[in-house]
Amino acid sequence: MNNKVSERGKIVIIVAPSGTGKSTLIKRLKEEFRDLHWSVSFTTRPMREGEVDGKHYFYISQDEFLKKKDQGDFIEWAEVHGNYYGTSLGFVSSKVNHGYSLLFDLDVQGADNMKKQFGDEARAIFIAPPSLDALEERLRGRGTEEEDVIKLRLENARGELSRKDDYDYIVINDELDKAYSDLKNVVTKILDNDED
Repeated sequence: MNNKVSERGKIVIIVAPSGTGKSTLIKRLKEEFRDLHWSVSFTTRPMREGEVDGKHYFYISQDEFLKKKDQGDFIEWAEVHGNYYGTSLGFVSSKVNHGYSLLFDLDVQGADNMKKQFGDEARAIFIAPPSLDALEERLRGRGTEEEDVIKLRLENARGELSRKDDYDYIVINDELDKAYSDLKNVVTKILDNDED
């Protein structure tokens, strides 16, 4: 009989403070790793133009969301700007059981919950800036946020960076192409079951 574990999909989690280039790195991963599927979350926020239900999110009412939450269907969930977002245990388990590897973009708390649920089967990669000063420079260089928002993001980043050694891998984003190459190598190892 075949080894059933090797037929299961992989769970790849990207965790990073705001301003580390995480979105750019994830976009490149999604373009290159076609077998790595984006985990589709549930949300109560309205669908935006160009979005597709079941591709970008599963769009449900607040009542439906709260019912699913109360039934324990969410591995992790959050309320952001009055809308709820959640990762469904049923969705993730079904995909992984059917051999699909999933990619997640989660905060520290969400990654902790995934690790609690799936243990070492969930592999977490922390994207770190070269330093807090470099991160502050990037956030200010964007020119998109007010001072109080930048200070809040830096304060949050300080807490998140204190946890970086808690994850399976760390990729330092000092230079984007090198960081992507490092990230690509880690993801390839995870998907090929070739981890040290």
